[in-house]
Amino acid sequence: MNRADQTNPAGNAGRMTPRHRIAFAVNGRRVEIDIPAHALLLDVLRDGLDLKGAKRSCDLQVCGACTVLVDGVPVSACTYLAVEADGREVLTVEGLGAPGALHPLQQAFIDHGAVQCGFCTAGMLLSAVALLREVPSPTEDEVRHHLRGNLCRCTGYRKIVDAILACGAPTP
Repeated sequence: MNRADQTNPAGNAGRMTPRHRIAFAVNGRRVEIDIPAHALLLDVLRDGLDLKGAKRSCDLQVCGACTVLVDGVPVSACTYLAVEADGREVLTVEGLGAPGALHPLQQAFIDHGAVQCGFCTAGMLLSAVALLREVPSPTEDEVRHHLRGNLCRCTGYRKIVDAILACGAPTP
């Protein structure tokens, strides 16, 4: 049984949890799905839509492994109720780039050796995409500040920061 389909017998005296039909765009594709009212966006993406890029790690909004963009804003999918995505645009790491082509930021991560184990990479990429949309030519301090909610246990962040800075628009 998928986590998104589990019931809470203690809270509902053994009855099934109410379900909601939501419709949203994920990676440019419109989807409609029936979900329990308490379903988390992370579970709907991973279990309901088979998008495994966002990872479950802390379940507390502190590590960034589950980061996705909702209407262009980074959110922790591990604590974001899926019903809140109704009518919105959701971008996961699977939606970056084009078929057969990497997003420039993905290529920069490869070129700068910013991918180690890969567990945090999806969240780092999506946080960086949001930053570069907001600040096309960020400083190193801005990059580090923007990534404060994304933990990497493999690196000292230098290569990640370098990759993001390499994608920033050149300052005139």
